[in-house]
Amino acid sequence: MPIYPKKNPGKIMSEKKQIRSALISVYYKDGLEPVVRLLHKHGVALYSTGGTQTFIESLDIPVQTVESLTSYPSILGGRVKTLHPKVFGGILGRRHNNSDQAEMQQYGIPSFDLVIVDLYPFEQTVASGADHASIIEKIDIGGISLIRAGAKNYQDVLIVPSSAHYPELLKILSENEVSSTMEERMRFAAYAFAMSSHYDSAIFNYFSGQTAYQEFRSSVGNAHTLRYGENPHQKGEFFGNLNEVFEQLHGKELSYNNLLDLDAAIALISEFDETTFAIIKHNNACGIASRERLIDAWQAALDGDPVSAFGGVLVTNKAVDTETAAEINKLFFEIILAPGYEKNALDLLQTKKNRVILQAKSFDFQGKQFRSLLNGVLQQDKDLKTEVAADLRVVTHISPGDEEIQDLLFANKVVKHSKSNAIVLVKNRQMAGSGAGQTSRVDALRHAIEKAGSFGFDLNGAVMASDAFFPFADSVELAHKAGIVSVIQPGGSVRDEDTIDYCNANALSMVFTGIRHFKH
Repeated sequence: MPIYPKKNPGKIMSEKKQIRSALISVYYKDGLEPVVRLLHKHGVALYSTGGTQTFIESLDIPVQTVESLTSYPSILGGRVKTLHPKVFGGILGRRHNNSDQAEMQQYGIPSFDLVIVDLYPFEQTVASGADHASIIEKIDIGGISLIRAGAKNYQDVLIVPSSAHYPELLKILSENEVSSTMEERMRFAAYAFAMSSHYDSAIFNYFSGQTAYQEFRSSVGNAHTLRYGENPHQKGEFFGNLNEVFEQLHGKELSYNNLLDLDAAIALISEFDETTFAIIKHNNACGIASRERLIDAWQAALDGDPVSAFGGVLVTNKAVDTETAAEINKLFFEIILAPGYEKNALDLLQTKKNRVILQAKSFDFQGKQFRSLLNGVLQQDKDLKTEVAADLRVVTHISPGDEEIQDLLFANKVVKHSKSNAIVLVKNRQMAGSGAGQTSRVDALRHAIEKAGSFGFDLNGAVMASDAFFPFADSVELAHKAGIVSVIQPGGSVRDEDTIDYCNANALSMVFTGIRHFKH
């Protein structure tokens, strides 16, 4: 149904409405001054309360207090300031409705053409580790009500729901001599409802975390349209702020599949403190190694599978030096992610126009993950368990040596980030072969052994990691014949003893972690 049925809809959307009065109630004042000065310059009547009123007065700009309008002071320790019919009537009153206008005149209610709000920082207060009472006091009541009221009456009111929108507001006011169009008011109303729903979701998630009551609520803004989804015939969007995670220094726009690989790359490289290089392909590591020198880690990672490395995503936990960059530059790859780059290294890597170069930032990722499926959503805690030497339980007569333990822990980190069913073979902190995403564990092992052999790896003295228990002894038998000397697995099969007996009979060591690392 048209907004005004008797008029042309296109004309209505572009018609300008002059702003003559503004209600301003914000928490953060940064960026507000030029807006206030522009409004004052054009003779806009300003209304405010509390800290915002004090801020405007400090600019030597006249402002009418909300208290003088309502004849009520701010009460209950500031919990009630703007919740009054003279405030909300001025926002919700319909200018084209004769009955509304008559009532507003009867009760002395002024019209507000512009409402600027910035809410109490609830999420930031929770993130700061504040106590429960402080968090509760940062639940904004008046501000969120002003936002919803202004958005509902977007036909007559321009609602600005956050300090993040001050620049856009200033641009509109400057270009239109302090007026707004219906299209602009509708867009800002959308911003407003996005803000209110996000704010309420954050509050709900806090309360649900304190109780047993659970519903799924997630709110992520900053929509970014991708070239396409997983395939060209699928639409794709990313919601979130990638600038918090990394800075793009060079190259083309990131794709849907690039982002999936980067997520896998960051999760894997975060497991390692020692100098490590990894190559990711379709969310799995096709090569990874740890060495004292970065160039050696790179070469060992590439040797793991130089065929799959073509067109892959490279990731390291150390700054890239020029020597390493020169070797990397010999390979065609899509993306490299590192915490830093020497200047000459960066110049060299930037010689390829479309190559994406990213500089990682320190970022604390949320501890939950979810995915849509069927007619709902699955949610779980992220798999943040990383086993250390103290977590290993030797179940065989022979115990692994110190170097074998290092390799076992290395392999376990990699298999944790490989698609199930997964097997990873490691020798001297270098992945020698892997089998990921297989329908049986023994097939995953066969694939890993075949890959290792195709690239000339000698598996004698290597170790094997499995993301889940072995249902039969056939896998350790096959591994032993290939040269594997030590095994790490969760354990937990009803036939664990068969696997242990084979190891004992053939001088293999094996450790149980008690932790399964399925990844689907």
